[in-house]
Amino acid sequence: MLTDKCLTMILAGGEGKRLYPLTRDRAKPAVPFGGRYRIIDFVINNFVNSGFHKLKILTQYKSDSLNYHITRGWPLSPIIGQYIDLVPAQMRTDGHWYKGTADAVFQNLTHIHDENPDYVCVFGGDHIYKMDVRLMLKYHKEKEAALTIAAIPIPIEEASEFGIIEVDDDWRCTGFVEKPKDKPKSIPGRADMCLASMGNYIFNTDKLVSELKIDAELEDSNHDFGKNIIPKMLKDGERIFIYDFTTNEFDGMSPTEKGYWKDVGSIDSYWQANMDLLEYSPELNLYSEDWPLRTFNYNYPPAKFIWEEGDRIGMATNSMVSEGCIISGGSISRCVLSPKVRINSFANVTGSILMENVNVGRHAEIRKAIIDKNVEVPPYTRIGFNKDEDLARGFVVSAGGVTVVPKGAIL
Repeated sequence: MLTDKCLTMILAGGEGKRLYPLTRDRAKPAVPFGGRYRIIDFVINNFVNSGFHKLKILTQYKSDSLNYHITRGWPLSPIIGQYIDLVPAQMRTDGHWYKGTADAVFQNLTHIHDENPDYVCVFGGDHIYKMDVRLMLKYHKEKEAALTIAAIPIPIEEASEFGIIEVDDDWRCTGFVEKPKDKPKSIPGRADMCLASMGNYIFNTDKLVSELKIDAELEDSNHDFGKNIIPKMLKDGERIFIYDFTTNEFDGMSPTEKGYWKDVGSIDSYWQANMDLLEYSPELNLYSEDWPLRTFNYNYPPAKFIWEEGDRIGMATNSMVSEGCIISGGSISRCVLSPKVRINSFANVTGSILMENVNVGRHAEIRKAIIDKNVEVPPYTRIGFNKDEDLARGFVVSAGGVTVVPKGAIL
């Protein structure tokens, strides 16, 4: 199989500053999503479901919870050559932490040499999407490319937020601009759209190794794939092709999932992506048996909804409620609850994300908020109703009006 000749390296060391305070104590790929998943679960599921079983996860920033999640939730079978290895930053080369995405891979060339693959997939670990990676690898081989980059068409007015790729009629890369200030070149035949890099790459191994070694010697380099490696390869005339992510298909794909990809890099985009899961026909289907989304399985009892006495009713509408939760005489609407959340009598929570082990006291009211794990919300507390009050209590309020209560906060 072609996938047997491929090594996967997932970049999971990002700090995710725009997601603060959710990333105050954890790396961005370890941030919970959809109740019981972590962001990194999506890229791992993409590879495992696509038949790739040799994965190296490169970690750095506050990786403890990520390490815990991977080691307990993702045991493959090394006896038949399957593994998901955690690779912590070890300052192997010059006594420095990773200086960029390319340097992260360069400092781990020993793993590439040990495995001796024909191809290396270098993917980010912090986006929400489904993808059959086999199709991109097949495209890479057919084009006889040195590098293939996955990209997604976006409205041209949004170009300043992404790395933008220019292509010819054969979808060979002709230019790459990181977050352009001026209007970039559009997709051939689509004047209103341009191509945004997804940060997902497939390299021929020999070309990747040689480019990383050259880049490591350059003192003025950022040691980054987007800023340095790709522009140099373009200048040298290397065969770089672009894989159109919107053409990707996978088992059990619903019409709404075609081309679905979310960069949950800010509080507002993260909150919205979670809320989108609550739609009757969400763009991202978590319930497909053909493309399962695996994660660490908690040994908790089923969710429970209790009390029906007058206006003391345990009730949830348009919500996702994970195992171990107890809705005890309170109500939730349009909420995503991680395991072991308790909503006590007469409390009301709307449009919110509550992470593991949050306890909402009686008569509390929460609106459009993210409550990180291990928070005790006292009775009669109101969150998300007055920005100034929320800020005075040390909470974060996003530009879109989402109130974030940090992990373990004392209210």
